[in-house]
Formats: sequence, structure tokens, C-alpha cells
Amino acid sequence: METILLFAPLVGAVICGFSWRLIGEQAACATATGFLFLSMILSWIIFLGFDPEAHSGGFYTEPLFTWIASGSLDTSWGIRIDRLTAIMLIVITTVSALVHLYSFGYMAHDENFKENESYRPRFFAYLSFFTFTMLVLVTADNLLQLFFGWEGVGVASYLLIGFYYRKPSAGAAAMKAFIVNRVGDFGFLLGIFALFWMADSINFDVVLAMGPELAEQTFSFLGYEVNAVNTIAFLLFVGAMGKSAQLFLHTWLPDPMEGPTPVSALIHAATMVTAGVFLVCRMSPIMEYAPFATNFIIFIGAATAFFAATVGLVQNDIKRVIAYSTCSQLGYMFVAAGVGVYSVAMFHLFTHAFFKAMLFLGAGSVIHAMHHEQDMRNYGGLRKKIPYTFWAMMIGTLAITGVGIPTTYFGFAGFFSKDAVVESAFAFGGGLGQYAFWMLIVAAVFTSFYSWRLMFLTFFGEPRGDKHTHDHAHESPWTMLVPLGALAIGAIFSGVVWYNSFFGKTDQVAQFFGVEYVDTYADEHHGDDHGTDDGHGEDSHADDHAADAYATDSHGDESHGSDHHYVFTSPPGEGAIHAGPDNDVLNEAHYVPTWVKWSPAIAMVIGLAVAYLFYIAIPSLPRRWAETNPILYRFLLNKWYFDEIYDAVFVRPAVALGRFLWKGGDGRVIDGGINGLAMGIIPFLTRLAGRAQSGYIFHYAFAMVLGIVVLVTWMTLAAGG
Repeated sequence: METILLFAPLVGAVICGFSWRLIGEQAACATATGFLFLSMILSWIIFLGFDPEAHSGGFYTEPLFTWIASGSLDTSWGIRIDRLTAIMLIVITTVSALVHLYSFGYMAHDENFKENESYRPRFFAYLSFFTFTMLVLVTADNLLQLFFGWEGVGVASYLLIGFYYRKPSAGAAAMKAFIVNRVGDFGFLLGIFALFWMADSINFDVVLAMGPELAEQTFSFLGYEVNAVNTIAFLLFVGAMGKSAQLFLHTWLPDPMEGPTPVSALIHAATMVTAGVFLVCRMSPIMEYAPFATNFIIFIGAATAFFAATVGLVQNDIKRVIAYSTCSQLGYMFVAAGVGVYSVAMFHLFTHAFFKAMLFLGAGSVIHAMHHEQDMRNYGGLRKKIPYTFWAMMIGTLAITGVGIPTTYFGFAGFFSKDAVVESAFAFGGGLGQYAFWMLIVAAVFTSFYSWRLMFLTFFGEPRGDKHTHDHAHESPWTMLVPLGALAIGAIFSGVVWYNSFFGKTDQVAQFFGVEYVDTYADEHHGDDHGTDDGHGEDSHADDHAADAYATDSHGDESHGSDHHYVFTSPPGEGAIHAGPDNDVLNEAHYVPTWVKWSPAIAMVIGLAVAYLFYIAIPSLPRRWAETNPILYRFLLNKWYFDEIYDAVFVRPAVALGRFLWKGGDGRVIDGGINGLAMGIIPFLTRLAGRAQSGYIFHYAFAMVLGIVVLVTWMTLAAGG
């Protein structure tokens, strides 16, 4: 089953890409989509039926074939299934299958291609190949296999972002995404090399168990003696920064908007950008013993959440607003991973996939209705024209802004996962925890503002822009609406259904992720751990609070309430995630003050109120604000000038150096040298040789005598020496 799940998208891509002339365009696209739905069904079967207790270490491996074997390097290709993998499988295949179905309607008539061009099979083949490479990444049993999928995702993204190959902007965007990711990948490769050097292996069952050992070792790096685990964890995170578009390596993220909207949904919701978060969580047994690296992750994650949210405030392209929202939400995930609550990082990744995919596909439905107009300033009053799209976008907005009632089980998916991240950051404590908490709260205010701004500009108020376009706006076909409805279910219910599994009491999270745990209170007061046969140390009172952790002491009481205090006890490498011996953030996050629990909801209300004031109550306020604060407005509109700075510092010097080496080195030195030899020296010597061939016998006799004299002289001198 696992093998079919993995290779079904690849088979679909090959059939769709190379056999469409034989079976027809529609049949080829339907075949690729059918294989994706097959992978989705198998993914849900694995996720819902996976029992960590049934497998040693909380995972199992399906070996497939020998891949690379050289000396001590043995990277056999295998499929590793644990709870992390199972989560990623349903996220990837569900969103991808729905994107495939959605693309039947969205790509039916594309103005970027001529009527007789067959672009759809190529598009569906790229989508399926993208999905296959992401599945390779998350099912990898070693770092090289993971890196193969990692680079495959980069290649597929290049093909999809540049799908409109006639548009120079699409080609430039594809190149930019590819090159920026290579910067991060260089750090990732260095991390893999360092791990192999220190552990003599890159297989997960070996390297994940070596975290504590690597924490005690050092090696030379760039002329300095550095701690092994901190350096390795930092280098691995550099790779994650590139793939997940964190601050400083984020500049490629808005550029996938140049591709078709389904591409944006696939890249931003379920595949490429989530790979970095998955990598950090997968390497949690290494990260937990690298405090410098995890502190850096917290700092970058919080800064990214704030930065991207500020840029999203003023963007006018509907897809770019959602793109910067993705960048900001990824920052939330990295903060959760940095503070050591990897289950919460995966929780937000899980819920985010549903509502973000729905927002992108909803935006695509709006663009489809408005004849490919993407500027929100030319929308307005569309909720009656496209009611199904409106309600889908409304659900996505309610989810991403975190609408819900704190200390209860009532709320949308983003409410549960985002609040869990905020509470974990506060529970982490210290100056860094406070910094992350407040940055996330401010980002939540901005997220609410730009999300409701999008809704108000698009669906409310008077129609703006071209009247003919508004008059002919229409709802999307069923192939586009059905995926929106399916994703809406996830955006509403995924948080509440799986809340306790990701952010319940520590024992519940441990059971879900296949981690051993003990009740320290039972140890201290009863003299034993009341261990059960399953090896989890679960005491007889564990069920007292398991049924309603959120509504009782876990989320509604500032005191610790229950006497039970569970901690992870699995050694590194066992279980899907790992918590160090001093990591108690997951437990403490349930006992933060009440005002902390209410702060995200208050942030949401503030953002909503300001957006309503600006775009419904007093629509002239945005223009007046921009005119009053032109410097700040241009600063945000130009994305903090990162592109301009990088262009001046990196791009232009690189172009100048390339031009110098091209014209000076290649043109003058290499070409000039070869041309000079071929066109100057060789003809000159040829002419001299030609003159020597006079045809007179006495000339040849003289040359022979002269040669004999030189030879005799040389031999005489040599013998005398």
C-alpha cells in the first residue's frame, strides 16, 4: 500500500505527460487526477489506522531497493512511516488531489495559450510530478533520499512557476525561486556532510539517536572550533529557511504567483513551503540538544511572522496578499518548533493546509469570475455574484484569523492551532519567549486586518473597475467549487477534532506521536509509575482528564489543577518527535494566564474593527493614511526593499563580475589567445617555413652542413663536460 501511494502520482505524471496523444487530453488529465485520489485514499487509511504502539520505536520501514552504497555510506531506498509522515501524507495528497480536480475548471481555457495548443497534459503532469517528489521527501528513510525529494520539489516548482513560458516575468520568477532555494540548499548539504562526518551515517535510525552524543563533540568549521550539534542543526535550518521562505531567504515566495493559481495553492499550502517545517520536526532529536540553533529558529520565525504580516497590509494583488500570509504563518510554525513543541508546529501546518489551500483556490475562483483581474481595487460587491466562492473565502478568513471562543471548544481550525503556538511561545519564557509572543500577537492583529481587508474589498461595497467585467462575473464550475467545499470542512473541523492529539495533555500527544511517557506525580507520590504493558507508563488516573483537556484544566485554569504531570521519556530517535529532558513547554503552555489565552482573540477583533473602519465605514481613510504616511506606505508596499537591497548587494555585482569574466576573461584572454595563435603566430611560422622550402639543392646542403656542425659542437661540449 505504501509503495502504491508513493509511486501512483509518478505513474500518473508519466502517462499524462507522454501518452496524452494516444489516449487524449481529457483522459490523460483524468488519469493523473485518478492516481492522485488513489494516493489520497491510501494516505487517509494509513493516517487513521496508524498505531504507533504496534511498531518498535513508533515507526516502521518498507525497504524498496538499494540506491547508493559506497564504503560506509549505505542509502537504500526505503519508506519510513511514522506519525509525522502520516500527517504529511494526508496534507499533501488531499490538497494535491483537490487541486487536480480544481484545475479541470480553472485551466479549461487559458488565454496564455492558443486554441490549438495542448498545455493541459503538461500542466497536470507537472502537478503530479510535484506531488511525487514531495511524497519522496516525507517518506524518506535517510537524509540523501530526503534531499532527492527536496531537490525534486525545487525542479517541479521551477517548471510550474514558469509554466507560462512566453511571459518574461514568469521565467524570471521561476529562476528566482530556483536560485534563492539553492542558497538554502547549500547550507542543508553542509549539514548532511557534517552529520555523515560525525556519525558515519545519514540513515535516520542512526543519526537521530546521536543528538546527546553530538552535543558533547566539536569540530573545526571555517577556522573555528564549534559545537557539533549546534552547527549541524543551524546548517539544516538554513536549508529549511530557503524552502519555507523565512526572513532573508523569503524573497522568492511571492513570485510563484506568476504561475497558474492552482500552482500557488499547491506550493503555498501543502508541498514546497511546508518541507522546511517538516525537516525541523523530523530532526527534533538533533534540534533538542542545540540551544543556539533553536533560539535562532525562534528569532527568525517570529521576525518572519511580523515582517510578512506588515507587507500583507498594503498589497493589492489578491494572490500576493495570501502569499505573504503564508510566509507569516510559516513563521508561527517555526516558533512552535523552536520552543520545542513540535506537535504544535505540525498542528498549525496541518490546519493551515486546509484553509490556505481554500483561500488560494477561492482567490482563483474570484479571478476566474473577473476574467483574470487580480487587483482587489477593481473588485467590490461580488458576494451576490459568486455566493459559493464568497462563503468559502469567508470560512477561510474565519479560520486564518483564528475566530473562536477562548477556553472553549468553539472555533475554526486556525483558532486552535494558532492559539497553541502563541501559548507555547509565552510558556517558553525568558526574553526570547516574550519577544516571540508579542511579535506573534502583533502579527495576529495584522493578519486579521489584511484578511478582512481582502474580504471587504472583494465582496463588499460598490463595484469598482471595469463595469463590463462586473456585469459578466459568474460563479465557477462544479469542478472548482467541490474542492472548495471539501477544504471548508477541514478549515472548520480539523482543529477541534485533532486538538487533543496535537496539543492536549502531554500523555495524549505522546500516544498520538508514539512517544513513551511517565507521570512524574505518580512516581513521586506513589513510588512507581503504574506502567502498563504498552510501555508508556500510563497510570490508572490518566483517563480522568483525557476526555476534555481543552475545556477544563488544560485551557481554562491558570493553575496546574490536576496533580498529574506527564513527561516524554523516549530516547532520541524513538517516536515521531522528541523532547529533551528539560523541555516542559508543552505541559506549561496549558497553564498560561487567562489574558494570554484571550490575546489572539482580542488581536483578531482589533484587526477586524480597523479593517471595517477603513474599508466599510470610511472608505476614504486608506488613501488619506497613505498620503499622510508616504514613506511608511512605500516601505511596506516595496516589501521593506529587500529585493532592491539584494539587487544592489548581490545581483548587480554578480552580473558585473560575470560580464568582466565574459568579456575580459573569455573574450579577450581565452578567445583572444586562441584567435591570436591561430590567426597570427601560426601563419607567421608557416610563412617562414615556406621561405625555407626554396627548391635549390645548395640551400638544403647548407642547412645539412649547418645542422651537422651544431650537432658535433653539442656532442663535443657534452662529452667535455
